[in-house]
Amino acid sequence: MSDAPPDNLTYEQALAELEQIVRDLEDGQTGLEESLARYERGVGLLKRCYGQLCQAEQRILLLAGVDEAGRPVTRPFEHAATADPRLKPKSNRPKPS
Repeated sequence: MSDAPPDNLTYEQALAELEQIVRDLEDGQTGLEESLARYERGVGLLKRCYGQLCQAEQRILLLAGVDEAGRPVTRPFEHAATADPRLKPKSNRPKPS
């Protein structure tokens, strides 16, 4: 029996199965051999989900404007952090008077 997930699983199906495996392992009711088999299956599902997310990220396009004919101009998605690490988080505490 192969631990590799079938190619026809959707992301949602693979994630749901992975979540069930995590719950089963956390439950602690399975024996060692079954736990190891479920863990290996989970690793395969995790790799599959990660790969699908990477593929989806590559397909994301950002709208960059419109050309002279009114058609949308797109550019590839560039992954970058949105938070500026130089900025301190604002506190909701009132300043002392």
